Amino acid sequence: MIMKKDFKNIKTFDQLIELEHGKIGSENRNKYEEGAQMFIISEMLKFARKEANLTQEQLAEKAGTKKSYISKLENAKGNIQLSTLIRIFEQGLGRRIGLTFL
Repeated sequence: MIMKKDFKNIKTFDQLIELEHGKIGSENRNKYEEGAQMFIISEMLKFARKEANLTQEQLAEKAGTKKSYISKLENAKGNIQLSTLIRIFEQGLGRRIGLTFL
């Protein structure tokens, strides 16, 4: 039996996320957060590549990877190592990456 969620008392986006995906640190919430971060990275990569007027193939060549890998990243479908992400942005796009840990 599927339980209906009560949205009546939801007043903030954080409350909605908690209702939909669980409390911070729960398995469901961690999966959601990981997917959200991958989506953000994929959108940033697409924007930067298009701004640089590069095709996925051209970016892959400059960064020393494959077009299919760039495509997966831009579609938030692949896992990415930090070193690869840095190489794509720095060597492929001539951009620097800054990280913030919260």
